[in-house]
Amino acid sequence: MGSFLSIIAVGFFLGMRHATDPDHVIAVTTMVTRQRQLTRAALTGAFWGVGHTLTIFVVGAMIILFNVVIPTRIGLSMEFSVALMLIVLGIMNVAAFMRSASAISAAASADSEGVHVHAHAHGDYIHTHAHGHSSETHTHSSGSTPLALLDRLFGKLAIYHPLRPFIVGVVHGLAGSAAVALLVLAAIPNPRWAVAYLLVFGAGTVGGMMLITMSIGSAFTFMGKGRQKFSQRLALVSGLLSLAFGLLLVYQIGFAGGLFTSHPHWLPR
Repeated sequence: MGSFLSIIAVGFFLGMRHATDPDHVIAVTTMVTRQRQLTRAALTGAFWGVGHTLTIFVVGAMIILFNVVIPTRIGLSMEFSVALMLIVLGIMNVAAFMRSASAISAAASADSEGVHVHAHAHGDYIHTHAHGHSSETHTHSSGSTPLALLDRLFGKLAIYHPLRPFIVGVVHGLAGSAAVALLVLAAIPNPRWAVAYLLVFGAGTVGGMMLITMSIGSAFTFMGKGRQKFSQRLALVSGLLSLAFGLLLVYQIGFAGGLFTSHPHWLPR
């Protein structure tokens, strides 16, 4: 019984440490920079962790219970999906920052004769419109922005808001599931204990990622009135890091790992 409890404790803390892997932190940071509430930031981390745990458990249990062998190219492809996802997340954040910078630049260079250009935001979507001090004219409805269109199409679905971090977590779980399962299989010969370890490991990952996203959200709260600029700058930095890290993984997996060559080699990690 004591050995089982020690395995559970080790699994939980290793799961928390697993949440701090660079690609994990970069991915969730690109999403948390869009949050304005601490609870939503925590939920982002929680749903990422649930998606990650689901994949780790399903794929890991198949390897442990049924001795499933993952072919080299499939293993490399699972890791390559993480690289593509980081690139997409990075491009989205950089594009959002560029839209914001363009809107602010337009506002700074406009005329000051009663009417000027005013930067205006609808959620993540930032644009400019004419603004007068006597009576503000808003030439479009708030429901005509891209974000509002998405909200109108999918907002009634309960899974709409947690879907993005959940999918990112699933992709990350695909990339790391084989390594976790093989490590457990080597250390824990009992299949039932090994499967239980996967669940505890996943719970630790959920808890660790929630702490990370709450820490980022707390930074926004601490900044107070300047949190919008801080959020924009953090979004740019995290976007560039995500893009650069994704491109590095593309090279490592696609060329150094041999996914795009005739001699692939893969070591689960």
